[in-house]
Amino acid sequence: MMRLSSPQKLVPTMLAEYGAATRALLSRYLPSHEPRKYLYDLVADYPRRGGRALRPSLCIATARAFGGRLEDALGSAVSIELLHNALLIHDDIADESERRRGKPAMHIQQGLPLAINTGDAMMVLSFRPLFDNRYSLGPNLAMSILEDAERTSIESAEGQALEIGWRRDNVVDLHEADYLLMVLKKTCWLTTIYPSRVGALIGTGGGIDLTPFVRFGYFLGTAFQIQDDVLNLIGDEASYGKELDGDIHEGKRTLMLIRLLERAEPDEKSRIVELLGLPRRARTAEHVRWIRSRMDAHGCIDYARQVASSLVGAAQHEFSLLHSYLPPSRDRQFIEELITWVIERS
Repeated sequence: MMRLSSPQKLVPTMLAEYGAATRALLSRYLPSHEPRKYLYDLVADYPRRGGRALRPSLCIATARAFGGRLEDALGSAVSIELLHNALLIHDDIADESERRRGKPAMHIQQGLPLAINTGDAMMVLSFRPLFDNRYSLGPNLAMSILEDAERTSIESAEGQALEIGWRRDNVVDLHEADYLLMVLKKTCWLTTIYPSRVGALIGTGGGIDLTPFVRFGYFLGTAFQIQDDVLNLIGDEASYGKELDGDIHEGKRTLMLIRLLERAEPDEKSRIVELLGLPRRARTAEHVRWIRSRMDAHGCIDYARQVASSLVGAAQHEFSLLHSYLPPSRDRQFIEELITWVIERS
């Protein structure tokens, strides 16, 4: 297929374009009445911090690639972005994260009770654009999107439960398959599966089998998450937006940590298990640096990159099955280029 623009520029260009369109409509769904200081100003905080807008952009691009209109996809894109930001607030609380998008996390800035309430309110607000879909898409298609939103919310909660539960109980007998299941639920459904499915529903008016989008979204979303975990170890903190090595500090069961537990010598593993069992505040920078050095010694980051590369290949295959019959377009090319972008981004 003839390229419509430079692949190095297409993904960031379209993320910026569709992100701006999403944020413009999103602002209309942010209440301006009281209580502003303790709720609605806080609801607007995370969305206004920016972000790449990957999820709403994938929704819009998929809808347009399948023949839909931008304006028909924007409401669902806004809903996805609101839900994502709501879950970020809750994630930061659960992970005891200190920073989000280069600024103090909301619970650090505003306190735990207000942050929890803000996340709860934003989750409810994320459904308003989906209710409004009935005016532009019709009640049947709007209901189908709502049903997918409900499933996505449950899948995300189940994945979050696994990740938090493993940390709470200091579970160390985990394997790659456990990590992949957790990521399927926590990351893939909201990041890639749901946006793709909703976009395809809108673009086809509901006349498409959504099952293949689970496979495509799983491969794409898992590669995205592995790269995100890698960037937490080797990325630039200014562009990453969170504290480096924060996943180790938080005891997250990333693919690199699971690989380390499998490859470590018995004395190393005993110490790793002991350190992971400490409360987050008791896990020092020295502890984190030592675990990080063991990951390097056992090639855990290189291994994770190999897995991500294999997933990208699988995503490209699924893309060809789903999109090969579509006419060439900027949106189709964006989705194709996104597959490699997820592991090449910094």
